[in-house]
Amino acid sequence: MISIEFDIRLDMIWNYKELFITGLWVTLALTAIGYIGGVILGLFLGLGKLSKKKWVYYPCKYYVDFFRGTPLLVQILLIHLALIPSIFGHSLGFFVSGSLALILNCAAYNAEIIRAGIQSIEKGQMEAARSLGMPKREAMKHIILPQAFRRMIPPLGNELIALLKDSSLVNVIAATDLLYAGKVVAGAYARFWEPYITVAILYLLLTWIFTKIIAYVENRYSNSYVPPQRRRVFSFGRTSVGR
Repeated sequence: MISIEFDIRLDMIWNYKELFITGLWVTLALTAIGYIGGVILGLFLGLGKLSKKKWVYYPCKYYVDFFRGTPLLVQILLIHLALIPSIFGHSLGFFVSGSLALILNCAAYNAEIIRAGIQSIEKGQMEAARSLGMPKREAMKHIILPQAFRRMIPPLGNELIALLKDSSLVNVIAATDLLYAGKVVAGAYARFWEPYITVAILYLLLTWIFTKIIAYVENRYSNSYVPPQRRRVFSFGRTSVGR
């Protein structure tokens, strides 16, 4: 008969609380930089994949195929150990390498989300804008992208959560993130339940917070959303009519 005993020591987590706090901020910073940069670069890549010019389309296509078809861990190692040292002659640290790898990887996935979102808008929208004399660039900026953005929110939100968890892979180049804090505590005490459960709980908490934010944004930009002030006006109007 197998018996499992749990002897939880919270003091070891408390003794290294500063390390966990630092790791939390590093994880959030890597995720934020990687995601914002990935959305901006992904927008250009997504538009490039919609271009009819071959010299624009094919570089964007090959970029997306490469970063979607290779593991993020390999990309991090290539950028940190090969690309940056070959350009600058030395490493620029885990944060620069990790942020760059997350940006480039996230951009490839966001490019496909943005491309699909734009293509989901009826072609008549662009044709109507063009028939009114609006340049294609202005029509894309003011007509197509605002409508496509509403449809992009759920998959872009999923990409944010995925990037948050994937940022732990930067630990392979000695990043002082949440996973690093867990590894240090595990090595110091030769105990593994407490540090890694703590890391898992912190990631779970961050994921829950991001999920709530994404749900709010999705609801805020949905077609059925009614602002609170206007909702009160509607309610007052219905009450007056009822009387």
